[in-house]
Amino acid sequence: MKLIECPRDAMQGWYHPISTADKVNYLNALLQVGFDTIDFGSFVSPKAMPQMADTAAVLSKLQLPAAGSRLLAIVANQRGAEEAVMFDEITYLGYPFSISETFQLRNTNKTIAESLELVQTLQELCIKNRKQLVVYISMGFGNPYGDPYDAGIALQWVEELAALDISIISLADTVGVASPDTITQLFAQLVPAYPGVEFGAHFHSAPHNWEEKVAAAYVKGCRRFDSTIRGIGGCPMAKDDLVGNLATENLLWFCEQHREPLTLNQPALQAAQRLADKIFMP
Repeated sequence: MKLIECPRDAMQGWYHPISTADKVNYLNALLQVGFDTIDFGSFVSPKAMPQMADTAAVLSKLQLPAAGSRLLAIVANQRGAEEAVMFDEITYLGYPFSISETFQLRNTNKTIAESLELVQTLQELCIKNRKQLVVYISMGFGNPYGDPYDAGIALQWVEELAALDISIISLADTVGVASPDTITQLFAQLVPAYPGVEFGAHFHSAPHNWEEKVAAAYVKGCRRFDSTIRGIGGCPMAKDDLVGNLATENLLWFCEQHREPLTLNQPALQAAQRLADKIFMP
C-alpha cells in the first residue's frame, strides 16, 4: 500500500496566504511520518497559483530523511518541468492530464491533444534527468461541464498514456462525482490489463461517501492512494467551491480495517496533525 500525502493540494487553494516558514515546518513534520511520497509543491505560474510561488524556496529548507519519503512536484508546462528536474531532491513530476476539454483548457491552457504531446515531452525530460512522471487523469470519473464522459473514454486515454510508457497513472475524482460503480468498472479493467502500470486513486470526496470510493478501488487492486491530513483542500481550478480531499485519517483507518501493514511514526503523525490544525485554521 502506497500512501501519497498531498499538502500541496491542501495549501494551493487555501483562502489566506501561508508563509514560507509555515510550509517548511509543516512539510518537515510530514517527512518524519513515513509516507511513501509527499506531494509538496508545484512549479506553475504564480499568477495561477500564488500560494505555490515559493516552492523552490521551500524545497531548499526541507530536511529529507536518508531513506524516507520521496518528493513529488506538480508541473503544468514544459518550462515548469525544466525547472523542477534541476532539483535532485525531487523524485516525481506530476502532470494533470484532463479528459475534459473544458478543464484542460481551464487548468493548463491546452487542448487535450496539445496536452498529450506535452506528456510525451515531459516523459522524455524525466527519463533524461532520472525522474519519474506521474500522470493524473483529472476529471477521470466525470465532469461538471457537460463534456463527453463515460468509462470507455477514460480507458481510451489510459491506453494512449500507456503507449508512451507512463508507468504511474492516478485517476482523479476532481470534483467528487465518482460513483462506486464507475470506480469499480475502471480499476477492474485497468489493473489486470496493464501489469506494468501502477494505478492510483486521487479522490475528492465529501465525508459521507469516502469509504465506498476507496473500497471500490481497493477491491479491484488499487494500492496507491492520495490523501491529505484532515481532508483539507481540493482543486481551485475546477469549481468555485472546493470539494474536500480524502482525509488521511480515514485512509489510515481503512488500512487498519483491511490489515494493510503500515510503518508510520505515530508521534510524528500527531505532531503534523497539530501543525495542520494551526496552519489551516478557518
